[in-house]
Amino acid sequence: MTLSTPAAVDLKRVELRHLRYFLALAEELHFGRAAQRLAMSQPPLSVALQQLESAVGARLLDRDSKGVRLTPAGLAFQASAQSLLGRFEEACSQAREVEAGEIGRLRLGFVGSTLFHGLPDWLTAFQASHPRVEVVVVELNSQDQIQALLQEELDLALLHSDRLPPSLASCPLYDEPFMACLPASHAAAQKRRLTLSSLSDQPFILFSRRGSPDYHARILEMCRQQGFYPRLQHEGRHWLSVVSLVARGLGVSIVPAAFREAGIQGAVFKPLAETMDRSHVFAAWRRDSAAGLREAFLAARRRD
Repeated sequence: MTLSTPAAVDLKRVELRHLRYFLALAEELHFGRAAQRLAMSQPPLSVALQQLESAVGARLLDRDSKGVRLTPAGLAFQASAQSLLGRFEEACSQAREVEAGEIGRLRLGFVGSTLFHGLPDWLTAFQASHPRVEVVVVELNSQDQIQALLQEELDLALLHSDRLPPSLASCPLYDEPFMACLPASHAAAQKRRLTLSSLSDQPFILFSRRGSPDYHARILEMCRQQGFYPRLQHEGRHWLSVVSLVARGLGVSIVPAAFREAGIQGAVFKPLAETMDRSHVFAAWRRDSAAGLREAFLAARRRD
């Protein structure tokens, strides 16, 4: 058979089945055995090999009464075809692993309280079970995390609010009580617990409205329910900043209980006597994002 060499290979005419058929025939060197191995009849196999040779523009096989032999071009093509199929199978395997959350890169945002509520152990457990996943973590307040999700700068956010734009979804992770945070020198620092109303005349340090409108409003509402509006002295964009300002004696605050574990000298934490709303932490993500890594990370916490 005489083949005309095309100016360029028409890849649209070459399918993976052509490569598989050729490789089976190259190993068997017999059309009957190759067809049996491929669970097909000989005529379609012959046609497929002719189509492949035509697309490649080179004779890959010699066929005569003595059998089938690879031409020099066929020998060269065999090695490349094996490599190409191997890379394709590797690509398929990698795609499945990404879909399952076994490899990839997870950009994780978190609020400071999660550091004292198991986040380091959670990260350690996930990295141990998913060593080929790169986890990039960044501390941001809730509002900044929401913006980062919308701008596709984060894959998953751990934040204090589930009041989210329609394009974002969330699930609850845990909740904890609020506590009064006082300077160690405060007159009420020695009490076992205190009422929120007993702090009505104190300067307050609150989480900023811009950093977390939801939390800012909730604490104001807690005070309103106890009959006063707090005298706002300072605001912080992170809870650790709020606790640090309290430790400096600049005011009092109401903070999530996790910050008892922060180890900030000069700040003391007291349970509130009233029944109060609790601090909630949620995981949030884009509704249109891939679920693999996100679900794998959330599952690691459930297993921990």
